[in-house]
Amino acid sequence: MNLRGRFVALVGAAAAAGCVFTAVSFALVTGSFSISSANRGATEAAVVSADVPLSPAALQKEVGRLEASRKKLVAKIARLQPQGVWVLVDSGANRIYLMDGEQVALEALCSTGKGTRLKDPNGPREWVFNTPRGEFEIRTKKLDPVWVKPDWDFIENGEPLPKMFSERVERDMLGDYAMDLGDGYLIHGTLYKRALGMSVTHGCVRVGDADLERIFKAVHIGTKVYII
Repeated sequence: MNLRGRFVALVGAAAAAGCVFTAVSFALVTGSFSISSANRGATEAAVVSADVPLSPAALQKEVGRLEASRKKLVAKIARLQPQGVWVLVDSGANRIYLMDGEQVALEALCSTGKGTRLKDPNGPREWVFNTPRGEFEIRTKKLDPVWVKPDWDFIENGEPLPKMFSERVERDMLGDYAMDLGDGYLIHGTLYKRALGMSVTHGCVRVGDADLERIFKAVHIGTKVYII
């Protein structure tokens, strides 16, 4: 399947998932959204086949009204189109795209949430390791990020919760760069490069070193990230 075909498939996935990013606007971005003269002909045919017959003048007026509505809709969708640099994460296919307007600047493998559930054996807490879908933005950019291990990491590994904060700090786990999307979710590097392309994370988006560096240098605080 070519790139446009894959993107059209992503639009369908976005609509099915109820993604915050409007599927129609994404279709416009990828060039798959158009209203052709054939579609307008179909509209006219629908009007002709209505229960109430229309005179030629009334039919022409109705077609004009529909055409005006179409132009307003296209203009409205165009305003929703992301401008400049933005990022798309396809969590189903484990692909990340660095976009510059309508152009694909980079397509790369990534890893997203594995979808498993973990319960705390000592309390009511539980965690579901999914990558959230929707519209986000880069909140902070971090060089040489440090991972502060949450409770679930110790529970998942059958280890007691640490008493010292220093026992939670782990360096090099997140790679050389990290981009914060909020609520603890990051786009970051990984030590497990063989798992790229697989759903294996606890919710973050893992990217290989070279691709991560390119994305990190291209985005800025406020850059939009769409996860479908």
